[in-house]
Amino acid sequence: MYYHVMKNKNAKLKDMAETARQRSNIYGLLATIYHKEPTKELLRQIKEPTFLDVLSEQGIQLGDDFLQRDEDELINDLAVEYTRLFLGPGKHISPHESVHHERGDGDWGRFWGKDTVLVKKFIETAGLEYKSEFTGMPDHISVELEFMQKLTEREAQAWEENDDNGALYCLKIEEKFIREHLIKWVPIFCDKVIKETTLSFYKEMAKLTKSFIEFEKTGLQER
Repeated sequence: MYYHVMKNKNAKLKDMAETARQRSNIYGLLATIYHKEPTKELLRQIKEPTFLDVLSEQGIQLGDDFLQRDEDELINDLAVEYTRLFLGPGKHISPHESVHHERGDGDWGRFWGKDTVLVKKFIETAGLEYKSEFTGMPDHISVELEFMQKLTEREAQAWEENDDNGALYCLKIEEKFIREHLIKWVPIFCDKVIKETTLSFYKEMAKLTKSFIEFEKTGLQER
């Protein structure tokens, strides 16, 4: 009986670790996509048949403007679109929480609003530090997604080490960050990208981002 119980527990821990690893990989991919314009390596990874099958299972269908386009031309198109969407100098969609997270106190809609400071404190309180060369803003979508990547990576490691308390603590922090930050603005941001972009890559990645964050919110609340 003892062996049977331990075997079941070990199998469950392995499943929990694998789930956390998969979630971490998705957060990592999305963080990379919003950090800067795609590289050839990233595009080749996404075009792998197995990867496209995974995306298809999530309802993500990249168009011929991505799948059939010459690689060099595609890289250029995506770089131009990334700049137009997220950097400017003209009208663009700011990838920062403080611009989109509507607050009851009115302190939103600008850089370095209250949420920028709160995100910075949240990340630091969780025990993570920014790289010395980091000069961006803490509430950039790529930073927030990378934070979740590191948290879920830490959670997976805890499950693998049979550290239930450590894993549950990570889950608690993940749920709190999604509830207080990501879910408050990422879906809004993604809707704007979906409406504005002319390329299927950014349209479909925005759809994936929105659905994933909404799924994460529901899934973590049910645990």
